[in-house]
Amino acid sequence: MIKVSETSLVGIHLIEGRSFPDDRGFFREIWNEPAYEKCGIVGPYVQDNVSVSKQNVLRGLHYQEPYAQAKLVSVLEGEVLDVAVDIRLGSPTFGQHVAYVLSHTNNLHLSIATGFAHGFYVLSDKAVVIYKCSETYRPECEGGILWSDPDLGIKWPAAPPILAAKDAACPRLRDVPLDRLPKF
Repeated sequence: MIKVSETSLVGIHLIEGRSFPDDRGFFREIWNEPAYEKCGIVGPYVQDNVSVSKQNVLRGLHYQEPYAQAKLVSVLEGEVLDVAVDIRLGSPTFGQHVAYVLSHTNNLHLSIATGFAHGFYVLSDKAVVIYKCSETYRPECEGGILWSDPDLGIKWPAAPPILAAKDAACPRLRDVPLDRLPKF
């Protein structure tokens, strides 16, 4: 049985998944629609993505508006610090974030509702991250928030991150045009 915990941000759930180890390795469920629906987490999910990254890579903070994406994030190999930031205009928790270590050994998943920016930092030598999305990727709707925005107060690991040029050039949340942010 999965265990779902509320977080400090409405719309974000920390999930302890099901894993079935034996002498060959293990089998793990990532998505089980009836089990998740009983816990209030519903699809549909229409796209699955896999990211393979080396240590100290930081991907994010990404979002899509319009055509926002809810995500279910899981780690198949390695360990990441996974972060979600509330960027919904009018939300009582606008600009606040949650951060959790997700790994293949702790079997934690993060369910992220629409209206949040998402990113992760790789803590292990390598990480394989899979995430289900409720909407297809649309490059014309892609947005980003600067990972190091001091207004967000995210405590990233001390090692300097390896960033994509587009992630290094993202604006601070306060500099994003209001029409590019989702509404609460």
